[in-house]
Amino acid sequence: MKRSFTSYAVLGVMGFYTLCAAGSAVSALTAMPAYAVDNMETGDGPDLTSVRAKIAAKDYQAALTELRGLAEDNQQADVYNLLGYTLRMTGDYETSLTYYTKALDLQPDHKAAREYLGELYLQTGKPDKANEQLASLKQLCPAGCEELEDLQQAIAARGGN
Repeated sequence: MKRSFTSYAVLGVMGFYTLCAAGSAVSALTAMPAYAVDNMETGDGPDLTSVRAKIAAKDYQAALTELRGLAEDNQQADVYNLLGYTLRMTGDYETSLTYYTKALDLQPDHKAAREYLGELYLQTGKPDKANEQLASLKQLCPAGCEELEDLQQAIAARGGN
């Protein structure tokens, strides 16, 4: 039986749609949610898994090297927050403050940056400013959150409220 051009065109179009539908189904079934490393509400940043592993291992110099490279290509709050944290752990409080400020300029509701900035203020003898960060976290986390609890504990450990 001889088929016409129209029959082949219809079969081709149907095949194309079937293939597209199958591809979409596979994509939907295998898609994984994007998790931000430091602030669960963001998901548009680079993968910071290796940086966080270096920080957890207290390999701050290696973490700084990687973070500085990432910061050249990514103007992203999580990157700046982790730069601030890592610099604070090395004792570079002034530069740490700069990066926490950059993180909060980009994302004012970044809970981890608020917690870490509050901890920096405690370390540098500015408990009033630490309490300002605590107040911000109370607004961001009315039902409570880990960052709020951690900063409250840090303030209490320093003899604050």
